[in-house]
Amino acid sequence: MDNIKEILKKRILIIDGAMGTMIQRHRLEEADYRGDRFKDWHKDVKGNNDLLSITQPEIIIGIHKQYLEAGADIIETNTFSSTTIAQADYDMQAFAYELNVASAKCARIAADEYTKKNPSKPRFVAGAIGPLNKTLSLSPDVNNPGFRAVTFDEVADAYTEQIKGLVEGGVDILLVETIFDTLNAKAAIYAIKNFFAKNNLPELPIMISGTITDASGRTLSGQTLEAFYVSVVHANPLSIGLNCALGASEMRPHIEELSSIAKCFTSAYPNAGLPNAFGEYDEQPHETAHIIEEWAKQGFVNIVGGCCGTTPDHIRHIAEEVKNYKPRELPMVSS
Repeated sequence: MDNIKEILKKRILIIDGAMGTMIQRHRLEEADYRGDRFKDWHKDVKGNNDLLSITQPEIIIGIHKQYLEAGADIIETNTFSSTTIAQADYDMQAFAYELNVASAKCARIAADEYTKKNPSKPRFVAGAIGPLNKTLSLSPDVNNPGFRAVTFDEVADAYTEQIKGLVEGGVDILLVETIFDTLNAKAAIYAIKNFFAKNNLPELPIMISGTITDASGRTLSGQTLEAFYVSVVHANPLSIGLNCALGASEMRPHIEELSSIAKCFTSAYPNAGLPNAFGEYDEQPHETAHIIEEWAKQGFVNIVGGCCGTTPDHIRHIAEEVKNYKPRELPMVSS
């Protein structure tokens, strides 16, 4: 596999767009999610998109191929909720490891097919490690601010199982993304480092992507962007960036700030604007791409793509707009 660090020095890489948006286009029903294997499952599973990597792998592979066709260099596995903690909503904790292996294999099949078509443009699979539906920094009980629904060790254990499945499924990168609680992210980083050390395996590159939730410029757990960066840079990541919550217009000042402080590569994959009254995203591909082109022109970014509401059309436009710009140069770090 070509060294992604060397490629990042030569050009801006494109990461894919939203998986959920594309799954919604298939208008799947409960029976589609269940497939044959889970047809008698005791709980509704519609909405458990990660399960489709097992029950409808051809749909997931097809979505990956659409993003690769649009110009994505990096595709994310369909594993945003593939942990025992998140799968507990469906009583599917026991399948967490298998979900990660299956999703990694779906992405691997698609990426390898496109690398084979054009070996001069290798495609990479990023194992998506989501933020969880439980947080270590905030209490879910307004009357008991000291209460936590989960412990650091439980979070680290859940992530360890996910990491094992992603690595064994064949990913190239581990992507800790949509971070709104940095303590959860630190548990994921701890789990990654621990997994490779314990198994005596060479570490895969780590991408880290946080979420600034509103105009305050802070994460949900209250950190400024700089504080978030300082909290995770010890992981020696390939990249640190931002995704989700904001559209490209709202994300711009934060990407500019990050580009000025980051010693590693930077990434940005915003939503297709802000959601409308129905929770849908209206920003057109050329609009998103135009804003991201400006970031490339200013030298803010190394990796760009899309999050909620973005489609292969968004990715195609973004890839086209940034292809002639040089990637952000890494700052010189004095020893």
